[in-house]
Amino acid sequence: MVISGTSICRGALPVSHLLLADDCFLSFKADESQAHVTKNILNIYEAASGQAISLPKSEIFYSRNVSDELKHHVTSILHVRAVMGTGKYLGLPSTIGRDRTSTFAYIKDCVWQKMNSWSSKCLSKAGREVMIKSVLQAIPFYVMSIFQLPSTLIMTIERMINSFWWGHGRTSRCGINWLSWEKLSMYKVHGGMGFKDLSAFNLAMLAKQGWKFLTEPNSLVSRIFKARYFPSKSYLAATIGHNPSFVWRSILRARFIVREGARWKIGSGDSIPILDAPWLSNGECIDGNFEGAQLFHNYSVKSLLLDHCKSWNVPLLRQVFSDDVTSRILNTPLIEQVKNDRLIWKAEKNGHYSVRSAYRLCAEELVYVSHLRQPGDWQDIWRLKVPPKVKHLIWRMCCGCLPTRIHLQDKGVSCPTQCVSCTSEHEDLNHIFFECPFAIQVWNAAGLWFDVQHAAILNDTAAIFYLLEHCPIDFKQRLTALCWSLWKHRNLKVWEDVDELSAHVVDRARVLINDWQAANFLSTETPMQAGAAQLQSSLGTASTPATAVSAFGLYCAAVAATCSRML
Repeated sequence: MVISGTSICRGALPVSHLLLADDCFLSFKADESQAHVTKNILNIYEAASGQAISLPKSEIFYSRNVSDELKHHVTSILHVRAVMGTGKYLGLPSTIGRDRTSTFAYIKDCVWQKMNSWSSKCLSKAGREVMIKSVLQAIPFYVMSIFQLPSTLIMTIERMINSFWWGHGRTSRCGINWLSWEKLSMYKVHGGMGFKDLSAFNLAMLAKQGWKFLTEPNSLVSRIFKARYFPSKSYLAATIGHNPSFVWRSILRARFIVREGARWKIGSGDSIPILDAPWLSNGECIDGNFEGAQLFHNYSVKSLLLDHCKSWNVPLLRQVFSDDVTSRILNTPLIEQVKNDRLIWKAEKNGHYSVRSAYRLCAEELVYVSHLRQPGDWQDIWRLKVPPKVKHLIWRMCCGCLPTRIHLQDKGVSCPTQCVSCTSEHEDLNHIFFECPFAIQVWNAAGLWFDVQHAAILNDTAAIFYLLEHCPIDFKQRLTALCWSLWKHRNLKVWEDVDELSAHVVDRARVLINDWQAANFLSTETPMQAGAAQLQSSLGTASTPATAVSAFGLYCAAVAATCSRML
């Protein structure tokens, strides 16, 4: 007897088995005869392969319409456990109830556990940036590829990560979030930190599934979803349907990204409708709301081409369309080598969908974020040839996020306002770095005050951008390192009551740059170059043959390691 697979609706492809990772799903009708056939298949597999099925680890799930008596008979035939299907499989929940926040709460718990496993006091700002981008934000990505997470859950996760970024660990849950997550999630070129907007990234990942429905219609998942939700339409024209699954709801909500990023590459033009399809230049459409549009509903782009050559029928276009629409059509290129109509992703040169470009499209073009962009050439900060902690300090200076005493009072923190290095009663950013007599003494000791004093008359943010734009590279290094050293001096005075001379501040900045340059110079050497340099040094200073032999052995090991990588 042939096993009848499971169909999700009439006309859908029956599915008898699915192979996922190292697991196998078998689907059959809840019937004793089909249960015996399934058992016989498993026995034949065991005899042929020598691999026994682990029945205690196997489970069976029944639909609602199966009676308890039949469930008992089938379960006893297969000797497996009957389950309700409420657990997780491959990291995803097998069933989604009405309370979706509780269903996906384990993601928030996982993020919280990861945050608590680190001590934020041991991480610099650069370290926190790496941890957030590579670990914390990556936790929900797998689930986001299938489900749209609840907005309340995403908001909670973003608030947790925001607090972690500003240094609030498990021991100090209270603190100041100097910038909102919306501003931090802006790209670095716009003044943010480039963190992911999880809602936009969720939609970009879901849109990839919708894109597969369009570009891979013969795949199993595309055929099943089409039979269930849009049997006579395309994904772009589909409706929510009756009693839809949460997966379909999620994928459908991301359809606007696919619509904005898709574009037809014209081959024969036979499968491209004239109206409301992105086939014009830059992925534009001909809106079907103009008078007489109903006459074009059953026509394709092929009807606008000449019969015997691939070119536009100009007289016909001028006759049926306005001058503006005709001009847009004539500006749409026709490539002779393209024979078949094909949807391409206009945001990538190769025409293939990518989550990266879809996220950029969603985060920058489809959502209004211009009010969150901060003015200034922020790239100058991230291009600096200085340690990452110095870059982050300069970024915080330009964003107004340094906890000076004036800024702290603006945030409602009760603290004195006088400068710790002089008698000024107004310790703001401009005073600490450019107006304080001690800061001026430091700039003079470093030989930079002549260049800095012209910018000091500007406000603090404008001064930094002005200096970074008009100064050479070596000056930028010394300038930013001295700013970091001045801030270090201020914090040592506030928290440890340490008094320093201006020469100490300058020396600390000089050592910071020299050590960073030395470390980066060594990191760019290949193992062969490093071994050769140590060999030459050892041979030049060795007093015994043993030292030279040891260096030569190190050199040979470096050569072998380099050759193995090349092979």
